[in-house]
Amino acid sequence: MSDVVDEKDQASASGGDQKTFFGQPRSLATVFGVEMWERFSFYGMQGILLIYLYYSVQDQGLGIPQATAAGVVGAYGGAVYLSTILGAWLADRVFGSERVLFWSAVVIMAGHISLALLPGAPGVIVGLLLVAFGSGGLKANATSVVGTLYTEKDPRRDAGFSIFYLGINLGAFFGPLLTGLLQTTLGFHWGFALAAVGMAIGLTQYAFGRKRLPASSHEVTHPLPASRRPLVIGIAVAAVVIVVLLVLFGVITADRLALIVIGLTVVAAVTYFIVILSSKQLSSDERSRVVAFIPLFITSAAFWSLYQQQFTVVTIYSDKRLDRDIFGWEFPVSWVQSINPIFIIILSGVFAAIWTKWGDRQPSTPVKFAAGTIVMGLAFFLFLFWAGGGPNSTPLLAMVGILLVFTVAELLISPVGLSVSTKLAPHAFHTQMVALFFLSVALGTAISGQLAKLYNPATEGLYFGLIGAIAIVIGVLLAIMSPWVLRLMRGVR
Repeated sequence: MSDVVDEKDQASASGGDQKTFFGQPRSLATVFGVEMWERFSFYGMQGILLIYLYYSVQDQGLGIPQATAAGVVGAYGGAVYLSTILGAWLADRVFGSERVLFWSAVVIMAGHISLALLPGAPGVIVGLLLVAFGSGGLKANATSVVGTLYTEKDPRRDAGFSIFYLGINLGAFFGPLLTGLLQTTLGFHWGFALAAVGMAIGLTQYAFGRKRLPASSHEVTHPLPASRRPLVIGIAVAAVVIVVLLVLFGVITADRLALIVIGLTVVAAVTYFIVILSSKQLSSDERSRVVAFIPLFITSAAFWSLYQQQFTVVTIYSDKRLDRDIFGWEFPVSWVQSINPIFIIILSGVFAAIWTKWGDRQPSTPVKFAAGTIVMGLAFFLFLFWAGGGPNSTPLLAMVGILLVFTVAELLISPVGLSVSTKLAPHAFHTQMVALFFLSVALGTAISGQLAKLYNPATEGLYFGLIGAIAIVIGVLLAIMSPWVLRLMRGVR
């Protein structure tokens, strides 16, 4: 009898779809597609963003100091994940995840169009704001919609998220390759335009497939009373006015952006945990699971503060130090960012198969998080073999090997983190728990931008060694705490 009930639950979760997508609910293909094209546009644009900011005007860049440019990129990346709060709140309280996902994709496309058409600083400001807010709304809700395709105990769940993660990395692979090629041949704005085209393709395919998504993806789990909507609108307008005034009076500057995003993210995360834990709608099991998420949140932030340096320190390193010569032709800097997705594409299926085969015998989520953070620290240690070298001193194969280790660490944390955030989520805060995971990414990404300002080739051995050691220590501490964390998870692994 229990098997029959489970099958009915799974059919309900997948919208009654009998056809499958690589053994998963067919509707996974719809979300897979929009996320793939969104990542194509996102990583394609980000692949050329940093060098656009610090390249000289003669080289078609904006001529911003390198340290400031790195801080801006880190702050922008943090803002993307910080804005998942807004996207998740709108989903849980006003519109539902599916509708927020659709309109967020529209906003992202508008942001890439702005970067392509508006010259100089205005294009960067308008474009990055739109992409940040749109990406935040899409990311939290795409993950939440994937979660609605499965029951809590469906053994396909982690494998499904790994396949979903494959879509992310297909986009992440092709985006930097093609935008980088256009940037080096036609100019930066052609690269930004290609990102807009990619998002338009993703939006179109999603519009045709969204009707097959399960009814639960449209659910407003914690509706906002109509009487409170004017207050919320007033707060939103006031927040925009305050930000504009702080910019005009020089409080918010490019140099301070990373620190500001770090501070906002810490405040938002603490506030979110307090709001969720103090809610009367939580059962004792749900409250315990949220507490269990706190050490996972801290470890995740530490991991992402290293991993996201792919777009700051590793980009600068690739521009200044990496030997990018292939038979006399120097390939674009952005192409280095396509190395990691290649390994993800190869290994995500391997990891999905391993987790599926092991079933209940696979390592618990806390152990996976601990292992991923330790491996990430070891990846930074690998830079020490080439520390202190000159221009073109680091062979391409060395960078490939380092990014392979990055990938192994990522697969132990990122798809697992997306999955566990939906499994630990209280019913009333389903999408907002996903946003909490993305807040850990926001915090780590903003920290990566701040750390990048400290990077100096003259002392890079100390930089890579110290940061790697801190990550390893944090991973070991979580491994020691994992039995306690697992008890708090109340049956969730």
